[in-house]
Amino acid sequence: MVQFQNHVFAVWDFMSLLKVLQRHLTCVDIPWEPKGFRESRRLINEIVLGEESDFVGGQNISHLELYLDSMKYAKADTAVFEKFMHTICKSSDYTEKSLEAAFAEAKSPRPAAEFVKRTFEFIQSGKVHIVAAAFAFGREDLIPLMFTGLLRDMNKGLGGILDTFIVYLERHIEVDGEDHGPMSLRMMAEVCGGEEDPRWDEAIEAAVNALQARVDLWDGVVAELNKRKQ
Repeated sequence: MVQFQNHVFAVWDFMSLLKVLQRHLTCVDIPWEPKGFRESRRLINEIVLGEESDFVGGQNISHLELYLDSMKYAKADTAVFEKFMHTICKSSDYTEKSLEAAFAEAKSPRPAAEFVKRTFEFIQSGKVHIVAAAFAFGREDLIPLMFTGLLRDMNKGLGGILDTFIVYLERHIEVDGEDHGPMSLRMMAEVCGGEEDPRWDEAIEAAVNALQARVDLWDGVVAELNKRKQ
């Protein structure tokens, strides 16, 4: 289950992009005051609610936990990812050096490691429009199309071991495709300003890099699968 063992890292690091945007585009301080653009504020808070505590199958659950449940149901090993996550979160340090140390300690798959490093490069830029571009174009606007393709091509002869994973995919297609994708594009207009604003150039570059990171992740997974077949 190489695909699961790599992709779970992308499910996890998505939340760090989201939390950076929540810090910048909503108020998480005390005392509280209305902060940020109204459209962006609504988008970010809606996604945090869904990703961190969605209601699926009669229970409140984060999408990462749902994904890990689907991995376990499909008999995919979650130990490598969980070791990495606990190591990096315990250190509270997400510099490249710390990420590499956590990857090495957990023996993380290389395609996933490179993808996560790219994600945290966007975060380390300290520029909200760059993080927003990676989020909007590399995640929210892309995922419904990607997951629809996965569902269409899903092997139906696996005895139901992917049932929980299909629930995860269908939930993202429903929410991201109908609401969050279009809202994320309006968020970009708010954080980047008018057409002549130079932030658009940096945002476009970040979007291209985020899409390339996704391509590189899946190319790396295919390479690992081919190596195992040989």
